[in-house]
Amino acid sequence: MSTNKQIYSVIKGTGSYIPEKVISGDAFLSATFYENGLIIEKENAEIIQKFSEITEITERRYIDEALVNSNIATIAAQRAIDDAGIDKELLDQIIFCHNFGDIKSGSNRMDILPALAAKVKKELNILNPDCVAYDLIFGCPGWVQGAIQANYVIKSGDANLILVIGAETLSRIIDGHDRDSMIFSDGAGATIFEAKESDEPIGLLAHKTQTYAANFGSLLVMGASSNPNETNGNAYLKMNGRKLYEFAVLNVPQVVKKALDKAHIDINDVKTVFIHQANGKMDHAIMKRLFKLYDLDTVPENLVPMTISWLGNSSVATIPTLLDLVLKEQVRGYKVNDGQYAVFASVGAGMHINAFVYKF
Repeated sequence: MSTNKQIYSVIKGTGSYIPEKVISGDAFLSATFYENGLIIEKENAEIIQKFSEITEITERRYIDEALVNSNIATIAAQRAIDDAGIDKELLDQIIFCHNFGDIKSGSNRMDILPALAAKVKKELNILNPDCVAYDLIFGCPGWVQGAIQANYVIKSGDANLILVIGAETLSRIIDGHDRDSMIFSDGAGATIFEAKESDEPIGLLAHKTQTYAANFGSLLVMGASSNPNETNGNAYLKMNGRKLYEFAVLNVPQVVKKALDKAHIDINDVKTVFIHQANGKMDHAIMKRLFKLYDLDTVPENLVPMTISWLGNSSVATIPTLLDLVLKEQVRGYKVNDGQYAVFASVGAGMHINAFVYKF
């Protein structure tokens, strides 16, 4: 008997870790900010207010001193495993998406030996040697790319359950003399993807990824402190905010549309867009430009859940954390129902852009 059943990658469970330490704008009132080697003469209160108006960030979260990235990733991973109701020993792969490894409090040194995925596997006490654990370094779009990678492996028939983690502790790698440091935060999100047979397309339907390294690879880099008097040799996360904004608003909508076109889904059929929580103003501009590509002037209300105002930008953790909160109905006004289409999209260091279309 012939069958049209195919294998699809579906979300089986989610989990997240949101640090308890809340950092408000007032935490930066005593900072000394530099630009082009000179102290910025504006009052810090004015700098902070302007920053919040542009980014929509009023709070961000930092992890406790005793924790590192692999610790909070393990917490999120265990919550995803519990949510999925699976035996952890049945996991075929653990894909840990991050950028800076483990950085201890008071240090500026990265630790990625062994790979953070292996550290998480050890902390979870998974004994099965066939559970392969590896890291994916892809800038802020890391978790989205990890989901795409998991989809490929599941589609190949080589895996049934894959854990994809996005976690970062940016508070350990930012320059306190750079006002851009106020955008970044810490957090972890994890998702279990499962192979599922279906007559109808479900789960991850189509994706598109691009890398613009030649002309835009230097928009996010590691560099010296903005304070010219600092001579300790440390490297910090540095961002060309204005150029990055322009790049993202121009290019992200194009990539999202290509993913939708591959899935043969119209933008009007999309009920939720899980976009990287990078900058509130930028995300709104991206969505407006996306709908313009379809000759539509208005972005529907309650299409794009946002957490950036109170969680800040935790890089690879923003989308899986947002997904977990929405699925658990912890973002007011948002709920996902079976049969609905969603888009996941991100942009970041590389410069990388990616997106995938998903049917719940």
